[in-house]
Formats: sequence, C-alpha cells, structure tokens
Amino acid sequence: VQLQASGGGRVQTGGSLRLSCGASGVLSDRYAIGWFRQAPGRDREGVSFLSLKDDSTYYSDSVKGRFTITRDSAKNTVYLQMNNLKPDDTAYYICAADDRLEGLIATLTGSIYLGIEYWGKGTQVTVSS
Repeated sequence: VQLQASGGGRVQTGGSLRLSCGASGVLSDRYAIGWFRQAPGRDREGVSFLSLKDDSTYYSDSVKGRFTITRDSAKNTVYLQMNNLKPDDTAYYICAADDRLEGLIATLTGSIYLGIEYWGKGTQVTVSS
C-alpha cells in the first residue's frame, strides 16, 4: 500500500484547507489512518486518525473543533478538513496508517510510537498571520 498526501498550500490565519490522503491499495478494517505533522524545530506530532473498522475519529487537543477527518471508501481516500487555521498549524503534514490504533492515539498526546507500518509523502501547510 502506498499513501499519497495532497492539498497543502499557503493561507492566512482563519483560512481553510482540505488535505487528501489517497491509498493505492486496500487497507483492511484492522487499520487506522490519519495525519502527523512536523514543524521546523519541533517533534513530529499526531494530529488526527480515523479507524477503518468503525469510522471512529480522534484528534489532538490543539486541533479539536477546527479539523475534521473523514473518508471516502469508494475513492480509497481520507480527508482532513482544516478550518480556522492558525500560524501554529504551519507544518509538513504526513499521512500514515497502522494496525495499532492505540499506538496512533498515543501520539495525539505527545507519545512516540515507533514502527508505523505505512507512511505517505507529505504536503506543506503554511499559515501566515
């Protein structure tokens, strides 16, 4: 399975962007898929994940209420709708998938989870003040 992210860009504070993560193969419902981000000088952090088993969604506190993760099964694509963007959201956003949802969820609060099975190429999001 290969993951490919797209949809990044440059917006002003308060603007919106929608990121897409397309999968070239099929992930079983054992997997969860979602997004990490990494800004210069900062650790990589989990942003949001979606369980392919039941569509449960999970968010970091910093994006909760502003970002929404959804999927289109027919297109094998997961989306991250990002609203009310802030300069602190500026980062390289990377999509990833793994079959250990609890490991992914732990990254939403700053824990490190090694050995994620699938990483995609990322996309840059820049929010100007």
